[in-house]
Amino acid sequence: MPKPNHKNKIAIIGAGISGLSAAAYLAQAGNEVHVFEKHHQPGGRARQFKTDNGFTFDMGPSWYWMPDIMDDFFSDFGHKTSDFFELVSLNPQFEMIFSDMKIDVPESFEEMKSLFESLEKGVGQKLEEFMKSAEFKYEVGMKDFVQKPCHSWLEFVSPKIAQSALKLDLLSNFRSYVGKYFKHPKLRTLMEFPVIFLGASPKNIPALYSLMNFGGYKKGTFYPMGGFYQLILGMQKVAENQGATFHFNQNVEKINTEKDKVKSLLINGEIHNFDAVVASSDYHHTETLLNQDERNYTEDYWKKRTFAPSCLIYYLGLNKKIPNLKHHTLFFENDLDEHIDAIYGEKKWPDNPLFYVCCPSKTDPGVAPEGSENLFLLMPLAIGLNDEEQTREKYLKDMLLRLEKHTGQADLADNIVYKRSFCVSDFIKDYNAYGGNAYGLANTLKQTAVLKPKIKNKKIKNLYYTGQLTVPGPGVPPSIISGKIVAKELINLKNA
Repeated sequence: MPKPNHKNKIAIIGAGISGLSAAAYLAQAGNEVHVFEKHHQPGGRARQFKTDNGFTFDMGPSWYWMPDIMDDFFSDFGHKTSDFFELVSLNPQFEMIFSDMKIDVPESFEEMKSLFESLEKGVGQKLEEFMKSAEFKYEVGMKDFVQKPCHSWLEFVSPKIAQSALKLDLLSNFRSYVGKYFKHPKLRTLMEFPVIFLGASPKNIPALYSLMNFGGYKKGTFYPMGGFYQLILGMQKVAENQGATFHFNQNVEKINTEKDKVKSLLINGEIHNFDAVVASSDYHHTETLLNQDERNYTEDYWKKRTFAPSCLIYYLGLNKKIPNLKHHTLFFENDLDEHIDAIYGEKKWPDNPLFYVCCPSKTDPGVAPEGSENLFLLMPLAIGLNDEEQTREKYLKDMLLRLEKHTGQADLADNIVYKRSFCVSDFIKDYNAYGGNAYGLANTLKQTAVLKPKIKNKKIKNLYYTGQLTVPGPGVPPSIISGKIVAKELINLKNA
């Protein structure tokens, strides 16, 4: 990236993944970069905590997909991912539990084709075709499409994208698209699962996002030894090596402007002057730090957006090993559409939920004491729900019963030696997350690319936004890319 004519003093609000990425690139370009984080550690939703009795829990992301995006980040600074952590490829990648059967998704694509073929005759070849098309979408989508700042549709007028437009399937929906290839209901659910966390029903997500199937199933599912937090520590180290400074336990309380520029930030009651500001904090919350007439969007605008889900998470430490459990397990014994409707339609607690269990101690003995198991349970939910303790516990009981049935274990609750829950109100308290969302804005067609909240404040020249509520969208790889996009924009900004 080009060096600026003069050194700008830039503040980044929040040390989440997009903030870490922006900090590294802005510092690399010669700016004086200061990152202010209200927690005592970096990572945002991808923080980690350790318990007194020897468990280590990643608080959020646990699926290491699209490894090339992480590789690209480290490579931009002359590093390899392996300089910071060891990646293990999981086999099986994950297990999916249905009411009448279970499916292990193998690491090997040839084995995956055989698995599909065993469930539906002739579909191994169709999986090959699906993945070929998904690979094309991944190459154009992740390497070109999502790298745009999205100020205008004109950015997408390039021969490459124009030629690719039809093949990208932007206007067809994901469910119909999957249905063209696969008829078996279990295979369709398996192929639809990755887009659930993009924040809408597969009926409302563009078919472009089959790139997720390629970025996950075909490229593989990995685990960084020591936990997902190793990625965060690696990104922080890269940013610090470039000269960025991190300030923890620092809460930004107000963005002060003069004419059409940010002049300073009020942080823990003190004024600090800056030439430019990048907000990696929740977009809606960041705007409440401005005067009303300086905001990009009204309260009414946010009320009308479709948000990706919130979730109920339980961090559990068990004093025994659980046989018959894989690193990642999806409990899909109930109807997918019914749960999706509870999130996006009725916006209520689900009657018959689906949920996910991560057991990293199956791969990494360091995250639990010997003879113990580390469990992370996650159930997607509508945003804005009342999440009192009693309700959380009711769902924990349901999840444990289903886990017991699957593993053949009894009375798992008696073996819990550490328990902590995290839900809608915690997302609001810890991350100022609008409605308690966990994954940002849904990637629906009406909220894609240029139709997402803008990365630049329309009234204030030197204020930018990055993260999962702006381009390119939710997830770890998109957040890394988001930080890079905003850094490029700021580096190109004259006279900040």
